[in-house]
Amino acid sequence: MALFPTQPSQTADAYTTQAASLSLLPQDSNDPEAQSTKAVKATFITPRDPVIETANGGRLPAVPLDEAEKLNRFKAEAEQSGSGGGESTIRRDTTELAAAQETDDGASLGDQTSGQSVKPGAPLRAAFPSPKTHPLFPQLPLYGPPTLLRNLQSRAFQLSSAFLSLAFLGTIVLGSLFTSIPLLTRHVYLRLTFRDPDRRRPFYEEEKRREKVRKDSASAWKRQRRWHQTTSRVGSRHQDDIGLEEEFEPTEGGRDPLICDVGYYARRVGLEVEEFSVQTEDGFIIALWHVYNPKDYTAVSPSRRAQDEPVVFPKDYLADSNATLCQQQPPGKQKYPVLLVHGLLQSAGAYCTNDDDSLAFYLAKSGYDVWLGNNRCGFRPQHQMLTYSDPRMWNWNIRQMGVMDLPALISRVLSETGFTKLGLVCHSQGTTETFVALAKEQRPDLGDKISVFCALAPAVYAGPLIGKMYFKFMRIISPGMFRIMFGIHAFIPFMMLMHRWLPGSIYGALGYRVFSFLFNWSDARWDRGLRDRLFQFAPVYVSAESMRWWLGRECFASQKCILATREEGRREEEEDEEEDEAELEEYFDNGKAHPSEEQGERSENPRRRGRKAWYNEHVPPMALWVAGSDELVDGRRLLRRFDRGREPHVRVVHAKIIEEYEHLDVIWAMDMIEKVGREVKEVLWKTAPMEAREFCRVPEGCVSTHSDADFGEVSDYFPRVYFWEQKKPVRL
Repeated sequence: MALFPTQPSQTADAYTTQAASLSLLPQDSNDPEAQSTKAVKATFITPRDPVIETANGGRLPAVPLDEAEKLNRFKAEAEQSGSGGGESTIRRDTTELAAAQETDDGASLGDQTSGQSVKPGAPLRAAFPSPKTHPLFPQLPLYGPPTLLRNLQSRAFQLSSAFLSLAFLGTIVLGSLFTSIPLLTRHVYLRLTFRDPDRRRPFYEEEKRREKVRKDSASAWKRQRRWHQTTSRVGSRHQDDIGLEEEFEPTEGGRDPLICDVGYYARRVGLEVEEFSVQTEDGFIIALWHVYNPKDYTAVSPSRRAQDEPVVFPKDYLADSNATLCQQQPPGKQKYPVLLVHGLLQSAGAYCTNDDDSLAFYLAKSGYDVWLGNNRCGFRPQHQMLTYSDPRMWNWNIRQMGVMDLPALISRVLSETGFTKLGLVCHSQGTTETFVALAKEQRPDLGDKISVFCALAPAVYAGPLIGKMYFKFMRIISPGMFRIMFGIHAFIPFMMLMHRWLPGSIYGALGYRVFSFLFNWSDARWDRGLRDRLFQFAPVYVSAESMRWWLGRECFASQKCILATREEGRREEEEDEEEDEAELEEYFDNGKAHPSEEQGERSENPRRRGRKAWYNEHVPPMALWVAGSDELVDGRRLLRRFDRGREPHVRVVHAKIIEEYEHLDVIWAMDMIEKVGREVKEVLWKTAPMEAREFCRVPEGCVSTHSDADFGEVSDYFPRVYFWEQKKPVRL
């Protein structure tokens, strides 16, 4: 029996029907708008990530692989049927598809290759994907054009999730308030006994000093505004590290109004921010913020900052003379570009909340060209064709963030700056999307555009916190029940309403209590005077589908890893235990040195050499800062994977475990600049391409020239992480 229609009329009808099911609007009328948004073909960004192109050149996001493959196949057959070559083509394509299926069925997940043609101008019949999908990335549901039935179903999900998700959120809020009672009681008791409850905080004296600095600065700003006189600004604690402070003249000041505006907080420290709109390859419009010194750079026009075409790294993206910011800067004054990407439920404003001790502002004042990348939807959900109420607007997860958002951001930064590479700094979920994107079956060539990947609190393996009751509840419910509770649109959008309605101080305090309850975070190492500001840039709009990937029964919460299944993780852990036990036995029997001193012998064991490596030769150098007290993710286990030689292509140029740090301390701790920021600054410069270092400004505190030898051997920087040394190993 034929797998596909063989008659020309049947082929044309099949293509028309398939195209209608994937179009933006119903195709049952002659409405010009509907015809212009008709699905034309599927374009595979990766072998497993198709997007739909419409007649007017628009893009529609992810659809199931088989639906995309059928659209292309029917289109190719319809075109070839008119030229008389249809039936033989069908047989040939069917044979090719069967061969590809047979090949993939016999391959492991890490070794799969796609049958998709990567040649420019290849016929559509050659553009079929690998028929297997990774268990960590199950296919997304298909939502067709709006019909009465689909609209009713969508409304039903919205209504059910409005009540159930609000009840879930209310339970979390009540739980957070209930668990705060003992802390509040102790606080009141200490006050009543004339003791300061904050005295035991690790940075008590420094917090007092900074509070006085802020008050003095606010008073000076008020006098300056009142009398129109120029007053000197109270210096930053890191003024000696950054250099000439007079380069940065604040244009905002006074009492902090607690607003969600990165530009405002940049102006408080003498910097400025301009926003670029970036279009992803599946049509989402995402925000890219550029931090700059207004004394040596002039913001570009709004038309230049508008979204461009949904194409990443076009052939002429470095040749466009109108698209290089280098024109404004003479040789020796140009700054090396650095892109910062945020974590889950946050925006890139998380890097801009601690005045001069913010990582983004610190790097900018040190001499880097700083760009802040936001993921899709964020504070303003935007798409080229879709609206907020369309479930296709929210049909994405971490895979699309890594495969679509990250390349679009990197491409735009490089096209605007004229550089061939940039430094990438990510926190939490930002590291996840990068680790996913760089995987050899995703977009490994993206690594060629990154000089170094700095991962702060890398989120690759799950920590023990995933076993908490409320996370277990989300893991045990079925995908259908998850959608009934949380919908098929934004995840608990009521949080955004609270963000808009509540005063900044109340919202900040409530946000801290809720997230502290959920993730076991503490503000012990944060500047409590700025704590309410920290939460003004979170949460943002994320899709319910994305949260299901993190917390549902199929993916991260169940598998405990972003790129390996539960079974693979268990085998990996068993191998580590066996190898460590063997080394200990040899140590005690033969009197050899402790295994940690035999780094060379350990790294040469071929048994651990990339048998199921995630990355290939395109992967960029990596630097990792692991929070030692982080219960949300297990950074030690990632270091152990690299240490055991399971990723032979990964070159770790810097690795550090900060024992006392929790998940957010790597960007918000009061001593973050000393323990993380300065090292990030140095690593970014040491790994920058030699040609860039020759004409770029040398960041403050960095040496002007260096060679790869400056890094020494990886073992000089790489902490040995053994199974028995982990404080809280994750048992799979």
